[in-house]
Amino acid sequence: TAKRDAKRRMIAVAVRAFGVASTPAGVESCSSRRQRAALATFFNNLLNAKQSEKRPMSFANTHPLAGEKAIVTGANSGIGAAIARALAAAGAAVGVNHRGKLAPAQKIVSQIREQGGEAMALQADVSHEGEVIRMFDDFAAAFGRIDILVANAGVQKDAPLATMTIADWNGVIETNLTGQFLCVREAVRRFRAQSPSGLMARGKIICMSSVHQLIPWAGHVNYAASKGGIEQLMRSVAQEVAADKIRVNGLAPGAIRTEINREAWETPEAERKLLKLIPYGRLGETDDVARAAIWLASDESDYVTGTTLFVDGAMSLYPAFRDNG
Repeated sequence: TAKRDAKRRMIAVAVRAFGVASTPAGVESCSSRRQRAALATFFNNLLNAKQSEKRPMSFANTHPLAGEKAIVTGANSGIGAAIARALAAAGAAVGVNHRGKLAPAQKIVSQIREQGGEAMALQADVSHEGEVIRMFDDFAAAFGRIDILVANAGVQKDAPLATMTIADWNGVIETNLTGQFLCVREAVRRFRAQSPSGLMARGKIICMSSVHQLIPWAGHVNYAASKGGIEQLMRSVAQEVAADKIRVNGLAPGAIRTEINREAWETPEAERKLLKLIPYGRLGETDDVARAAIWLASDESDYVTGTTLFVDGAMSLYPAFRDNG
């Protein structure tokens, strides 16, 4: 029943948060008096509280990812950094991946730790198989397991088709698409190999895409092709691993205010031009994407897999047709 499932999830959260057996007797295994008291209170509330039939309140509602372990690639800036901070605020321990810029990644780690969270910086170029494997090994050595992967790392190397070099093409495809393949594959391997966590899903993967998996983008054919590939990578993997209780979904941001696209919104004139493409009437912020990622990573979206969630203010809904074309 729904109540039994909610109780099981609460117990699993206690196990992962306190590291003890999932029964009241497990209280005795706690090392400190404060921990024993806190866990005793938790189990007392669990056994006696009357839960709402519509939406049971629980320890996990306050921190929906309490005790979970997450890697975010490309997390040293922009959308990735916002997602890393949000995952930590939701209770997860976070691996902040960067390709080679340690200082910005370490800044994100410090911000998380200052708020009482757990985090570590993880150097790896996601387009290199060996570095991806090492990244997962380093994270597992620190935190014991992995429950969530946000495959976010990506680059742009823009040029008109006729002048785009093969290096520009390969550089984008290798990071944006091959990099996601390598990280997703390694996450699936780890999810299958480790013991079940007691959570509803065995593992959660979020593939960062873009509205340009749908909207063609002249002058950016390498980027648009990589994002179209990510959609089918995500959907095909989701189909393959659903029976393992592994959920795989995509996020497709539209125009988000970050440093990478500063010239598109920095001046009032540039922003007005951009807003013509966004029916909702404002630019997106990195926290808009981060909140969507938390939902996809949590049990609130447990029945959702193989889906792309567009976070774009209706940019992908053909705004030129608002006046009948």
